[in-house]
Amino acid sequence: MANLLEGKTISARIKGDLKREISNLKSELKIALKLSSIQVGDNPAVEAYIKSQKRVAEELGIVYQLCKFNEDISESELTEFIQRLNSDESVNGIIIQLPLPPQIDYKRMSQFILPEKDVEGVNPTNIGKIVFGKAKILPCTPQAVMELLKETEIDLYGKEVVIVGHSEIVGKPLNLLLLDRFATVTVCHIGTSQKGNLEEHVKRAEVLVVAVGKAHLIKGDWIKEGAVVIDVGINRVGDRIVGDVEFEVAKEKASWITPVPGGVGPLTVTMLMRNLVEAVKLQS
Repeated sequence: MANLLEGKTISARIKGDLKREISNLKSELKIALKLSSIQVGDNPAVEAYIKSQKRVAEELGIVYQLCKFNEDISESELTEFIQRLNSDESVNGIIIQLPLPPQIDYKRMSQFILPEKDVEGVNPTNIGKIVFGKAKILPCTPQAVMELLKETEIDLYGKEVVIVGHSEIVGKPLNLLLLDRFATVTVCHIGTSQKGNLEEHVKRAEVLVVAVGKAHLIKGDWIKEGAVVIDVGINRVGDRIVGDVEFEVAKEKASWITPVPGGVGPLTVTMLMRNLVEAVKLQS
């Protein structure tokens, strides 16, 4: 039976450290730390995430400013607003909430946020710094995954790590972070699945990270005995929230596993606030 990797416990510890650091920064720099959050249109899932961000920000003594726009805003109008936030010295961090309407290209928008205000760590400059092991601001979810792995005290050196999902905000940057720790990393994606090779790769993973957004894509009996399983997926099935991994079966084989909800999620918001602290240091 696997040990549960619960993000809430780790998050509480990190928030304690952040509170002290934020208090010191406020005294030293005589500023109020401020995070500006951009929301376009209405989406219940986004609003729940914003509520969580606002709660944690206020708990840590960070000013949370929500900037909400109608669904029909143009890309040029949003770009202009981002540039205003870039120029505003009272704003220390900028986050764009997803999803965005079809006329807005998120990848383009992320390029307009100043790297030192990019608290999601998705600006190409910040992503590029990961390649050289020099990044101060890291994408939030990969950073949360690394914190969870640290909690297990697993030595990643040479370990067979399989990441399922190769998105720009999770799979790709996480691959770079793990390579920096000398893990042997395989990244699986839709091509792997369509070729019928996904099960084969998952079965040899000593560490498995799944970030696809497809309920129970990974069958519990695929899990290698004693593997560490990090499930990033959040899926609604009826009235339940479930992950990408078949949890009930997987927990019988894994040594460590994240529950969904309660695993990666709570830590991701805390990593966002840690990035804001790093942003303030870079700006000062």
